[in-house]
Amino acid sequence: MDLRRMRYFTVLADELNFTRAARRLHIAQPALSQQVKALERQLGAQLVERSSTGCVLTAIGTVVAQEANRVLEQAAAAEERIAAAIAGRHGRLNLAYTRSARGGPTDALVSAFRERHPDVELRLQTGWTTHNVTELLAGRLDAAFVRPPLDVPELACLLLAEEELLLAVPADHPLAATRSRISRRRIAAEPVILWPRENGPGMHDLITGQLWPERGPRIVREEPDDEQLLLAVAAGHGIAPIPAGRAHALRIPGVRLRRLTPPIPTVGLGLAYDPRADLRAVRLLLAMVP
Repeated sequence: MDLRRMRYFTVLADELNFTRAARRLHIAQPALSQQVKALERQLGAQLVERSSTGCVLTAIGTVVAQEANRVLEQAAAAEERIAAAIAGRHGRLNLAYTRSARGGPTDALVSAFRERHPDVELRLQTGWTTHNVTELLAGRLDAAFVRPPLDVPELACLLLAEEELLLAVPADHPLAATRSRISRRRIAAEPVILWPRENGPGMHDLITGQLWPERGPRIVREEPDDEQLLLAVAAGHGIAPIPAGRAHALRIPGVRLRRLTPPIPTVGLGLAYDPRADLRAVRLLLAMVP
C-alpha cells in the first residue's frame, strides 16, 4: 500500500469525518475522498461507509487501519535509523529492561555500554517479557532483557546470567522458622502467589515445573509485579517464588527468604533481539556480553 494513502486513511479512521480529517491533513476534502477511493480500488474492498454525519469503518476497514498504523510506525522508526546513520552516529538503541531483573547484570551492561559508546543514543523503557517480545516483533524495540525460554523463532536470545530462585514466606509462617533448606514436598500444598502467566509464559512454566513438579502450584492470588507479590506475602496471603536478585533488592518488611533443597531452582536472564534487523547498535551491545 502507498504510505501516503495509509496515513490519510489512519487519520480518517481516527476522525470518522472527512471534513475534520482533511483539516488535520491540510488538504481539500475532495482530495482526501479521492485518495480513500483509490485505496479501496487498490485493495478491492470497501473500507468506509459514508453517511450525512460522517462515516464508519467496515470490518475490513478496521483491519486496514490497524495494520496501516503498524506499518507507519515501523516506517517512521526506519527513517530515524537512516537519519542517524547519515548524521554519522552509530545510531539509536531502543532497549527495554524486564521488570524482574532491574539492577545487577542488566544495569552493569547498560552502564558499560554508555561509557564505551557515548555516540549511541539510548532510549530505555521497562516491561515484562511478553510485552518486550511484542515490541521487538513490531520493530519498536531493538533489543530487550527478557526471562527465557522464549518460544519465538523470529528472535534470538543470548543468555546473560542464571540466578537462584528463592522462596518468599510470611515472617510468621512455620517455614520462616527453619534455617535449613526447604523441600518441595513441604510446599506442595501451600497457597501460592504468582504473577500472571501471560507476562512471561516460559519463565512461569520453568518456575512452576522446578518447584511443583508433580501437581503444579495451588495459586490463590496473582500480582502484576514482584513488589506487589512480596507485599501480598508479607500480608500472609501465601508464599511466592522470586529471583534472588530481585528479592534482595526489594527487601519488603514481613517477608523471609528461604532456599530450596537440590536440585537448586534457577531462572535465566537473556538479551533478546531480531537478527534480521542487523542493527549496528545492537551488534555493539552484543559484543560487550561476556
